[in-house]
Amino acid sequence: MATIIYTLTDEAPLLATYSFLPIVEAFTSAAGVEVETRDISLSGRILAAFADSLPEDRRVADALAELGELVQRPEANIIKLPNISASVPQLNAAIAELQAQGYDLPSYDDATAEEKARYDAVKGSAVNPVLREGNSDRRAPLAVKNYARKHPHSMGAWSADSRTEVATMTADDFRSNELSVIMRQADTLRIEFVDADGAVTVLKELPVLAGEVVDATVMRAAALDAFLTEQIARAKELGVLFSLHLKATMMKVSDPVIFGHAVRAFLPTTFAAFGDQLAAAGLTPNNGLGSILAGLDGLPQGAEIKASINAELAEGPALAMVNSDRGITNLHVPSDVIVDASMPAMIRTSGHMWGPDGAEADTLAVIPDSSYAGVYATVIADCKAHGAYDPTTMGSVPNVGLMAQKAEEYGSHDKTFIIERPGTVRVVGAAGEVLMRHDVAAGDIWRACQTKDAPIRDWVKLAVTRARVSHTPAIFWLDPERAHDRNLRTLVEKYLTDHDLTGLDITIASPVEATQTSIDRIRQGLDTISVTGNVLRDYNTDLFPILELGTSAKMLSVVPLMAGGGLFETGAGGSAPKHVQQLVEEDYLRWDSLGEFLALAESLEHLARSTNNPRAAVLATALDAATGTLLEEGKSPGRRVGQIDNRGSHAWLARYWAQELAAQTEDAELAAVFAPVAEALAANQDAIDAELLGVQGHAVELGGYYRPDPVATATVMRPSATLNAIIDAVG
Repeated sequence: MATIIYTLTDEAPLLATYSFLPIVEAFTSAAGVEVETRDISLSGRILAAFADSLPEDRRVADALAELGELVQRPEANIIKLPNISASVPQLNAAIAELQAQGYDLPSYDDATAEEKARYDAVKGSAVNPVLREGNSDRRAPLAVKNYARKHPHSMGAWSADSRTEVATMTADDFRSNELSVIMRQADTLRIEFVDADGAVTVLKELPVLAGEVVDATVMRAAALDAFLTEQIARAKELGVLFSLHLKATMMKVSDPVIFGHAVRAFLPTTFAAFGDQLAAAGLTPNNGLGSILAGLDGLPQGAEIKASINAELAEGPALAMVNSDRGITNLHVPSDVIVDASMPAMIRTSGHMWGPDGAEADTLAVIPDSSYAGVYATVIADCKAHGAYDPTTMGSVPNVGLMAQKAEEYGSHDKTFIIERPGTVRVVGAAGEVLMRHDVAAGDIWRACQTKDAPIRDWVKLAVTRARVSHTPAIFWLDPERAHDRNLRTLVEKYLTDHDLTGLDITIASPVEATQTSIDRIRQGLDTISVTGNVLRDYNTDLFPILELGTSAKMLSVVPLMAGGGLFETGAGGSAPKHVQQLVEEDYLRWDSLGEFLALAESLEHLARSTNNPRAAVLATALDAATGTLLEEGKSPGRRVGQIDNRGSHAWLARYWAQELAAQTEDAELAAVFAPVAEALAANQDAIDAELLGVQGHAVELGGYYRPDPVATATVMRPSATLNAIIDAVG
């Protein structure tokens, strides 16, 4: 029997899975397709990391490692839902919950070096680099695009006098200090630190392949501090909100440190007076202002420190807020404000973020590293000049992203180092040749990066294929002022000659130029494929979909694996925590599973081709049609109690899917199976709706946030006995 792997992840996507997966299993079983699950949630990854120290009955298999092997085989067919890329505060919260559930785990702060290494392997973007053994093809399906044009989401108005703008470093950041080489042959490189006395410490050995692009760069702490101090003063002078935009999840080593620099810069008096006491208590600004405030009660001078913090917050510029009602600022938690989600949301809302007074206001968006800040600055300038984009007419910017085999995984790997003392960091070949070097000072952030040749070739091929299939111009976004991008351009130009480009419009431009071209075409209703590296892939596949569709969760994300299999991703989970909170308080889940519907259809279509299973293709076609009907009939989740929620949308999708299968003429046997299902769902629709709506408005207990109790969660997410009976009887 052909198999699809459905991943169990975190937060709202996991809760939705409890409702949707029984429907998937029932419908696919009729086509001879088995659906298996693998737990790659944050809690599952933690437990797998410590399986050898847990009792046998409490051990969890390392599902991520298993899937990491599977994606390198042609039979791989995996549906991957959004998972938590954990910051340290999230990691600590998950550990505490697991400890409360009886798992004998060490606390992160008290862990041995070996135990901390296990935890460090779990935090940040630990999942995606393992599974993404292919490059990314991400776009808005036609049904989703048509729906967005007929039912546009709200867009805030822009005016030329908006004071919102982007601030970024102009020197001594990662972009300006980058060096890059293309390896002539396979080698084992050494990343070495040489101190002022000439003593050499090997920081990392790095096996590389011939043709591999290897980069090194450094962000200078002194320049970062000066920049942040200047922007804080500037925000106050302009009378706008100060907001910091980083990605402390994927960039799990560098960005929490940059975040800590911002907290220090905002509270210079407090840290000058009390920095030693805070450090001695383990209260680091890298974990955010919230963790410091939470730990003050146990300090002798806690009240005095809190008063100092409050005074500086009052004296400085108004901070953008994550939750103004609860006093949670932009600087409270590193993982609360993630640049690829926060910047598009701000642009969509007239360039505003929420202030301490609970009102929207213009914002100084501070993005320290200039590598990608220009993309957002260009869009903001365009909105000031021409107004907001119109979802009813605007074009699309689909993406082909370089990410296979951990390509360009800046900051989410073990090649980033916080420099402890002055010296030099150099990258040295096995024969002793120094390939790259930087003089460094204490506190500087140095990092290296690898991009293998095979993924680059595959990326170019995928871009050409997508441009040809969609009859759409494609632009490679490569910055001539970045050493890595200059090398990449050399390879792109070389590998493009391997393909027939007749009739295709494929060009190369800097990110700023490519952004301007794309948004000019957007306003004309025209599509433009962005062909980008890994980090820009992450940013663009949120930026443009959020402006176009209102969310990036409605994008189709296909990863054609280089070994021949398929990975089908289901969209972003950035708002998932708020959705969980609403469910717990009101038994209402507004998470939209549209991404899951789209991914499942693509997965079934791939399975039909790869295993010669025409019945799976029938299921896929019917599901796509059902998804279109769901959108047209307005059966997606609403936002508040009394409306259809996630579970209700699943019930309607099941009905439409069954109707499509019963009506199709390609497979009479399959039609006969689903005809009574369709009839039963239609006949009992009122009862199902009543049961689903009837539970809303009351608090529920899941038995955990990071590792909810399966029985309790299934009870909450499958509250319609009528629906359950029909689904469970399929086949």
